[in-house]
Amino acid sequence: MTAAQRQVVFINAAHTFTHYCLLILATAVLAMVTQDRETFGADYGPILALGTAMFVTYGLGALPMGWLADRLGRRALMTAFFLGTGFFMGVAGLMDSPATIGIALGLMGCFAAIYHPIGTAVLVEAAGERVGRAMGINGVFGNIGVATAPVVTAFVAAALGWRWAFIIPGIACFAVGLLYMREPEFDAVKAGGGARPFPEIPRSVVRRAVLILMSIAAVSGLVFNAYTLLIPKLMQERLANSPDLLPVVGLLAFLATICGGLTQYTVGHIIDRTTLKRVFMPLGIAVVPGLFALSFLDGWLVLPVAGLVAACVFGQVTVNETMTARYVAPQLRAKLYSIRFTVGFLGAAVASPLVGFLHEATGSLAVAMLVLGGFAMVTLVCAFAFPDRPEELKPELWANAPEFAPTTRPGVVAAE
Repeated sequence: MTAAQRQVVFINAAHTFTHYCLLILATAVLAMVTQDRETFGADYGPILALGTAMFVTYGLGALPMGWLADRLGRRALMTAFFLGTGFFMGVAGLMDSPATIGIALGLMGCFAAIYHPIGTAVLVEAAGERVGRAMGINGVFGNIGVATAPVVTAFVAAALGWRWAFIIPGIACFAVGLLYMREPEFDAVKAGGGARPFPEIPRSVVRRAVLILMSIAAVSGLVFNAYTLLIPKLMQERLANSPDLLPVVGLLAFLATICGGLTQYTVGHIIDRTTLKRVFMPLGIAVVPGLFALSFLDGWLVLPVAGLVAACVFGQVTVNETMTARYVAPQLRAKLYSIRFTVGFLGAAVASPLVGFLHEATGSLAVAMLVLGGFAMVTLVCAFAFPDRPEELKPELWANAPEFAPTTRPGVVAAE
């Protein structure tokens, strides 16, 4: 296995752990309110809100990562990701009060924040010219974390108690970190990945792409996080409304979210053959009516519709991450990923208290689904506005872009 391939393996594993650790609480709370009611009470909303600090630190923590990578190196940061995330994941399972669990989850969020800006930048360079395929496969691994978190958490919590639902994956993450410590600093050029020169792209095109990308991040983080958080509760309300059916709830949530992984793999392959907008549009169009439909559907019809929405939401993630790879020069990617994921995860931080509040106020998830559908419409508008340029597939064509007028200084490289 080459150095680039080993990096891809570790980065994919990191993506799985990132999304897994963030969603343990969403299912564990269903066990906490029944197994430890004296400590946590019996209400779903307040306990789910314990994840607020985790998502805030997860979002804000991404901002300085590009700067830290320039000074500490990406290897050191990814090592800290595995060890820190795993350690505090386990610590959360050892705490005895809501406050201390919230603190442990908040510290875990600080380390989990490392993955997206740093891990994604490493992945793009290690992937070479097949960025779309690499992003799609990486998205599948992230989706594995999202899909397995509810089902594994449900079965472990039912069999061993909610504490082990945090401790076991924490140990696994920490162990992978010990293996990653043996890897040397990765150099894409020496390893043969990412060495292709980045094209000169007109400043106006880059500005438009980055502006739209940030606008998407502002709302997609909220939609993605809220939807993945509420899937277990949605399945419980509509399909398995009994404390004895907790493993069934986890399994149903798994079936719904695994659809997202299949879509990300497919989208990743399609992206390498067509422009981003042509992939983004169908996904944006389908997710809005799907969310609106989930506000009133009941019974087994909820499962395929929830799967369709998951497929669209996760497919959009692959498109969004490839946007940066196609329009931003390598030396700026880690910094832009830091900013973009901070913007996105600040929206994600709102998801936990928003879902909890709306559920407390209305007694169901119907209004929450309508709210998410409204935010998804913003993403659809952004999809309409994104550039549709054939130069994405043949970067050498950027030199002949109409924005490069003969009488002006040839555009500014995207890295400027």
